[in-house]
Amino acid sequence: MIKTDQRPLYLQVIDRIKNDIENNVFKEGEKLPSEYELSKQLGISRATLREALRLLEEESIVIRRHGVGTFVHTKPLFSAGIEELSSVTDMITQANMVPGTIFLSKSVREANEDDVRRFERDDLDKIMEMERVRTADSVPLVYCLDRIPNELAENYSIHETKSLFQYLEDIGHTITHAVTYIEPIGYHEMISEILECEPETSLLLLKQTHYDQTECPLLYSLNYFRADKFKFHVVRRRLKA
Repeated sequence: MIKTDQRPLYLQVIDRIKNDIENNVFKEGEKLPSEYELSKQLGISRATLREALRLLEEESIVIRRHGVGTFVHTKPLFSAGIEELSSVTDMITQANMVPGTIFLSKSVREANEDDVRRFERDDLDKIMEMERVRTADSVPLVYCLDRIPNELAENYSIHETKSLFQYLEDIGHTITHAVTYIEPIGYHEMISEILECEPETSLLLLKQTHYDQTECPLLYSLNYFRADKFKFHVVRRRLKA
């Protein structure tokens, strides 16, 4: 039971549940006891417990599934600074896991106005599109849709084991930076199923245009990351007045 101190009860409950998770009383992915059972164990009201669980959910410590119960949230497998430009292959390798690729499709189509604008090339003729699922230890984690001028990728094989970054570098086009837009999205009817997500698992969509050292755009990517497996952060510095 909660031993009262000078702090509000719900804060004590939060600390107690966090400690229980750290000490493996409740394991990742495990369902917590019902509100009735847990409030009785802790000697608190259900209203106090609900407030504590609400704040724990905001911290992504637990996740509540309506009609099912409250579960210990799975900790992200990967954490990286968004200012660091790494391929998905490198991120998985750095986590001491084995990267893999499931190829879904590869096609060549006529370049449209968006492609001409995005790649800053009036003479752009054809675009290669490729759909892949990136895996770590055979677990699907990222859905990737890549668009690249066809003359750069016509020799890229679906059996290629190296990343697109490495492939482009090997043919003389080194990616040095990218402009990235991040969009959190909810359950996606197609992609969430491909990534074997639970209905409440959200996705992080990174829209990225990749450039070489001459500011030439080489690759446009839509990468859908499982938000329960990836966490991105950024260091923001205050500018001097």
